[in-house]
Amino acid sequence: MFKRTLLGALSACGMTLALALPAAAQDAYVVGLTGALTGPPSSTYAPAVDALRIYIDRVNGAGGVNGHKIKLILEDDSAQPSKAAANTKKLITQDKAILVVNASLSSTYAPIMQETKNAGVPLLFASGVCPKSVYPPADPLQFCTTGYAANYDSQAALDFIKATAKGDIKIGFSAMAIPLSRGEIDHAESLAKTMGMTPVDKEVIPPPTADYTPFATKLKNAAPNWVYSWAPWVTQVRTLEALRKLGWTGDMIAWAHLESEAELARLKDENFYVIGANALFQDGLPIHKDIEAAAKAAGSKYPATMMTEGWIGGMAIEAALKSAGWPADAAKVRTALENLKLDTKGLRGGVIEWNKTNHFRTRVDYRVYKWSGGKITRVQDWKTYTVK
Repeated sequence: MFKRTLLGALSACGMTLALALPAAAQDAYVVGLTGALTGPPSSTYAPAVDALRIYIDRVNGAGGVNGHKIKLILEDDSAQPSKAAANTKKLITQDKAILVVNASLSSTYAPIMQETKNAGVPLLFASGVCPKSVYPPADPLQFCTTGYAANYDSQAALDFIKATAKGDIKIGFSAMAIPLSRGEIDHAESLAKTMGMTPVDKEVIPPPTADYTPFATKLKNAAPNWVYSWAPWVTQVRTLEALRKLGWTGDMIAWAHLESEAELARLKDENFYVIGANALFQDGLPIHKDIEAAAKAAGSKYPATMMTEGWIGGMAIEAALKSAGWPADAAKVRTALENLKLDTKGLRGGVIEWNKTNHFRTRVDYRVYKWSGGKITRVQDWKTYTVK
């Protein structure tokens, strides 16, 4: 089992490693994470987890929180629900984690939610899509720092399409056959109709699909002038590439996952847009330079451009533990999370702020980027939506 207790050096991703901790390390805040560190979806999740690890290592290197280190335990679930459930139970019962973090596909959510609910341990989604259970009125134990989230993302994407498109909009949709992706694209299809758009096709693609041509063929034959995809990056980009190979020349917008910045430069497709809640590194903010330096110093195999989600998750964990004080337990951490107000230093369009009934954020901001004129360009600056 892929496992790392990150108070020591990082092993190569995928290796089995159990580091013996000194006795003093037991006098620490225990945070457990289950994530898709291997398997097809790992391209989105593993870099975020590595960023979180780097952030926590840096906190520990500076003396920890309230004079105590954070013991971060990582478990690989390969996006498999049964593994995620077993990991969560172990983290709570054996490792005594006072906070569990999810960094995996939505197919793992139900069993993780059940295990944390049974134990009364707070659950933080940090790179896994925000479920509706963190929206008002939020589940008391569930919180989310991740940039992408159901309903709001599709509203923002379709608003952009409507403002950008010329003439009638015939729209196709692409989703992965997992609960939240499928549900969000169903929502987007219904929403599009209310906005005067004409949905022409919807493809729900199984995760292990190797050849996207059959799905892209159905989309192309429906003759959309726009396609919207809200799914793990692999589904989004392979849908686009398959459509282009078939000669489709329309516009496509997809969620700006961690891969998107490098992929925009690789694809060089001027009719492909990404919409997201994170500022891309091409914006050159001071916090971006800080992350780049930290990733280089840590010897990470992932580019800094893929580290925003994990970095924000680390910031939230540090802030919550600091507020919870020492000694801390699950109840104290939950109370601290309920009162979190996190300055993202420009990584997002505004602060992440939670209260007892809202564990998502009080506002969500979106930017849109594309490749144009030989570089990544910002085609829409922050547009804010109030979370109710």
